[in-house]
Formats: sequence, structure tokens, C-alpha cells
Amino acid sequence: MEEFKINDLRNQVREGHTRPQSWRRTQLNRIKKLLEENEEQIIKALAEDLQKPSTEALFEILALKQELQIANKHLFNWMQPRKINVPLWLQPGSASVIAEPLGCVLIIGPWNYPFMLTLQPLISALAAGNTAILKPSEFAPFTSELIARLIEKFFPHDVVQVFQGDSNFSASLLENEFDHVFFTGGSEIAKKVMRSASKYLTPVTLELGGKNPALVLEGANIDITAKRIAWGKSLNSGQTCLAPNHLLVQEELNEQLISKLKTNINSFYGTNPEKSTDLAKLNNRQFGKVVSLIKNAFEENKIIFGGSINYSDQKVCPTLIKVESIDDPIMSEEIFGPILPIITIKSLKAGLDIIQKEAKPLAIYMFGGRLEDQQKVVKLTSSGGVCFNDVIIQAGIPELPFGGVGLSGTGSYHGKAGFEVFSHLKSILNRPFWLDINFRYPPYKLDISFINKLIK
Repeated sequence: MEEFKINDLRNQVREGHTRPQSWRRTQLNRIKKLLEENEEQIIKALAEDLQKPSTEALFEILALKQELQIANKHLFNWMQPRKINVPLWLQPGSASVIAEPLGCVLIIGPWNYPFMLTLQPLISALAAGNTAILKPSEFAPFTSELIARLIEKFFPHDVVQVFQGDSNFSASLLENEFDHVFFTGGSEIAKKVMRSASKYLTPVTLELGGKNPALVLEGANIDITAKRIAWGKSLNSGQTCLAPNHLLVQEELNEQLISKLKTNINSFYGTNPEKSTDLAKLNNRQFGKVVSLIKNAFEENKIIFGGSINYSDQKVCPTLIKVESIDDPIMSEEIFGPILPIITIKSLKAGLDIIQKEAKPLAIYMFGGRLEDQQKVVKLTSSGGVCFNDVIIQAGIPELPFGGVGLSGTGSYHGKAGFEVFSHLKSILNRPFWLDINFRYPPYKLDISFINKLIK
């Protein structure tokens, strides 16, 4: 990739063309028009790449439309300077913080939600007045090609460009100096992205995943709990960074919950879920991994339900697996597929002990319990977010910052958080000449006690 192409994009920012609110709204309206005129093509591309059901594909489009609505509604306020109080000893003067564009940003999209998670950060980047280069995932080739074609059609070449290629191309792309890198994907690639970005001290946002636990405690409505967990674990065949990775269930609820999970899986997908058109297929790499896990679970007699495999369509029946402890090999890393390990616990404390020993996840879910139990989960754990009595849908609130912590990610976006992650918050102080007291200048004669009084 030639350096001048990045400079063309960066110069738009340097020369101030992207600063006006009108420029930013024009770019947001381009995305809006892109979505409105190409809905069928988007749904078709997602079906080609992932056999994604049209309803799930529509979720990707609706999430983008929602993000656009929030950005258009609040853009004026987000752009306004924020006044800061000036201490008495620095008066007269005025201070403020303004959000300014970073420049040309690189957005690297994932394969599991290849359309939404490539364009959603683009909305934030354009709202903040940046130009952008997009690198869609090569593992969703139909969607990648569609994004390239649509961006070229709807955007000027010096505002947004798309580059396609494999992991080697991504590495060469990162050799260039960007003003921000936004990556969505797995932790191993994220480490490479961060190492590459360190060459120029480029700031990065890493949206990753993690082993998201779901606690099920006394007081939970088991019918609704099972329905929501079964949906969250099988949505996009479990290839969702926010999907519950495993269950921590109070012993006395275990049998009832398993029974209801079975019922809901069959209700959603029929008696042969692996053949259902409402279940997305697995990515090539994930399919091999999931099949291996299921075969091992069969050999160890740990399958509670499911385990059927559709090799021709790369689909797997949502599968429940009995696990004795968090040290089981199946728990060594994020599953990212429709396999749900179930561990029984005696109490919330036992569940929290398990969670605290693990890396910080993107989300912690808890069903049931009391208010004080919810407060304990919030206070005694660290995660990207917490959701009570539901799964995944917290990401559908565009004004709620979305992001991880530790191995589950760095930085957050959506709504105002997205605007700010693609902005530099510049501090400004303006002081007049008419008052210039000599106590600040040498030789210093001011009493220390008087200084202390000024700053109290």
C-alpha cells in the first residue's frame, strides 16, 4: 500500500475539511443511504458467508441504523467545547476541552459479524471527523467484497477506502502510520496488532471476547432463563463475542434448567437442530475446533444433550456438556461455538471464586439472586460489562459503552464513547494580559502558607 494514499486521507483532516458538522453529517447520510438501498444484498452476502438467517442478518443492519440515529441526534452536542472551571489562583482565564479528529484511522473487521462490526466503528470515526481505511475479514469473502464495492460507490476516495487481503496483507497494512487502529477479533491477532501499532505509538482499540460466565441462582425464572441462554448460545452458532461461554448453576436448579434448555433448543431448531435453516454455519476453523471438542466429550461421556454434526453445512446442534470444574480442558479457552459447558455450584460465593480466578471476560451474566447478590457481582468482579437476567442484548443499547478489560479488550465504543475513542480531547486555556501578578516569578517571596490557602 503506497504511503500517499494514507496521506490523501489524512490531509482531509489536516486541512480542516472534516471539522464542520455539515461534513460529518454528509458522511453519516452516505452510510444511511448505503444501508437503505442495499439491504437485500447485505442479507445475501451474510447468507453466503455464514448461512446467517435473514433475521440475524437484519440485526446487523438494524444495529447500524440505530447507531446512525444516535450519532445524528447527538452530534451537535458531542462537538461542543466543554467548559472547565479555572482555579482562583489562575483567574482571570477560561478553560475548555474540545474533541478534535485524530486523522486517518484503520478499522479491521471480524468474520463473525462482518458487516456490522466493520461499519459500526466507521460511523463513530466519521462522526468524530476522521477519514478511514477499512480492512474487512478475508474469512467472510462475500461480505468483504460487498463492503468494498459499496464504499467505493458511496464515498469519495479521500474519505473512506477499503483494502482486502489475508493476514499477511493485514500485517503489511499495519506497517503504515495510522492515527488510530480499531481491531475486532481474537486475542492472538490483537497482540500482533498492538505490537505493530507500537512502532509509531499509535493508539489502539481492541474489541475481543473472553470466557463469559453465566450464573444461575435461586430466584431465577427457569423457563425464561433457559430460553434466553439457549438463544444467546446459539445465536450465530455461538460465534458471538458476548455469548455465554459456560454456566455456573446452583445444584438444586441444575436438572430443571437442563430440561428447559433441551426443550427450547428443540423449539427453536426442531428435532435435528444441525439441519435447521435458522442456525448459522460455523467458520471453517471454528467448525474443526467444535467438532474436536464434541468428539472428546463423547469419549468422556460428558454429553448431556446434542452433539449431532452436519458436516456438509458445517453446522452443529447446540450441545450441553457436563463439566466438573473450571480446570476441565474444554474450559481452557473461549469456545466460540454452540457448546455450553455446565458446572454446578453450591452458592454465589463459589461462583464468584471461579470467576475471580479467570481472566476478565467481556461480560458476566447472572440470572436470579437477590439485589445484594447483584451488588456483589458488580463489586467483586471485573469485566467489560454485567447483564442481569438476560444475555447479549446489552450491546443493543447504543448509548451504553461497549468494550472489554484486560484480555477481553482495550477501549470502548458505541454512542458517545465511540465518538470519543476516535477523538483527541484537547485542553485549552485562554488568559488575558491585563492582570499579571509577580508572585509567580523569581525571586520567590510569597509565603507558602498563603499559597496553600489559595488552593484550598
